[in-house]
Amino acid sequence: MSTTPTKALNFDIHGRLTISVDAQAPAAHQLRTMLACFATDAERPADIVVDDRPEPMPDAGLLEHELAYTETSVRYNADRVQVVRDGSQWRIHGPGELLTSVVPVLDAAMVSRGAGMIHAATMAYRGHAIALPAAGGTGKTSTAAKLMRREGWSFMGDDWAFLAEDATLLGYAKPMFIKPHHKEIYPHLFEGVRKPLVPSGLSQSVGRLTTVVHPFVIRYPRLADFSRRWSPEHRMVDAGAAFPGRAVTTKAPLAAAIYIERFEGSKSRIVEKTQDWMIDRMIGNFHIEMAGFSQRVVTGLAATSVVPWREHFAAKGVVLSKALDGRPCHLLQVPAAYSADEASDDIVRHLEELLPAVLDEQV
Repeated sequence: MSTTPTKALNFDIHGRLTISVDAQAPAAHQLRTMLACFATDAERPADIVVDDRPEPMPDAGLLEHELAYTETSVRYNADRVQVVRDGSQWRIHGPGELLTSVVPVLDAAMVSRGAGMIHAATMAYRGHAIALPAAGGTGKTSTAAKLMRREGWSFMGDDWAFLAEDATLLGYAKPMFIKPHHKEIYPHLFEGVRKPLVPSGLSQSVGRLTTVVHPFVIRYPRLADFSRRWSPEHRMVDAGAAFPGRAVTTKAPLAAAIYIERFEGSKSRIVEKTQDWMIDRMIGNFHIEMAGFSQRVVTGLAATSVVPWREHFAAKGVVLSKALDGRPCHLLQVPAAYSADEASDDIVRHLEELLPAVLDEQV
C-alpha cells in the first residue's frame, strides 16, 4: 500500500543551504514562524531535514543515561531528539519544538559553506553592514529602533545573522521580541487591544522563570505555542510591523563590528580591539546566548566526536577571521545602571561619531 508523501516547508538560507521541515511535524509551526524570512516555494535537495521520525541506531554507544550515539548520530534521551550527520546533510528528528536543535546545526552547516552564525543586532548604513554583537538585554532592540528613525539606515536583524568569509553580512530578520520596557521606543506596537504584558519592573523575574521552564515546555508543542502566544514577558512582531514602510536589507558588505557590553563603570566608553579579540567574542557570545538545550546539542555532538570541539570552533574561527580581515573592531561599554532607553541613546551617539570616518576609509 503506497502512502502520499508529506508536504514539506522549504527554506533557503541565502542560497547557501536549504532546510526542509515536515509540515505535519510538531516542530513545523514554530519553525515556519522563526524561519519565515527564508521561506521559498522552490524545492531543492535539503541540507537540513527536520521531522518527527527517528532513525534506527543499531549498536549505539551510551553516555550514562543522557546520550546514545553512533559515529554519525546522537540521541538526547530525555529530550527525545536525534541529530544525524550524514555527509553534508543533517537530519533532526523529534516530537517537540526543534528550534533549539536547529540553531546549532544551522551554524555548523553554514560554517561548512563559508558563513558563521553570530548573535548581534545588524543594520545597514549607507550601503554597508554594521554588526553589533552583544549579550541579551544590552539594548540591541532599542538601538535598532532609534537608528531606523535616522536617514541612511535599514534593518537586517536584531538577534542573529551570518557573517561570510568574503566579508558579506547576511541578515536574519526573524520576529522581534518586544518587551514592556520597549513601550516608549515602539509606541505603535502597544496601541489598541493587545496581549497584556507584565510591568517593566517584573519582566526580569518573569524572564528568569521562562528560562527555567523553557526546556520542559518545548517538549510539548501545543503547550509551547500557547505559552509563547500568551506569555506576559514579550510580544513577537515581524520587522514590517516594527518598522512600517521601511525596507529590510538582506545582505551588505561588512564595514565594522562593534561589540557592545554593559559594565560597572559610570560613563560609556569605546576602545579599538584586534580582529582576534572580536572573533573570540563573537564565537563565545553566540554560544552562551544560545538556549540551554542548544548548548547541550553542541556538547553532545562534541563529546561523541560527531562534530569534535576542534572542528566546530576552529572552522568557525577561520571563517570569521577571513570575514573580519581589514575591518575595524571596537568594544563599546555602557554602564549597567542605564535603562535600555539611556543605553541605546549612548550607543547611537557613539555610532554616529565613529561610522562616518570608518566608511570614508573604505570608499
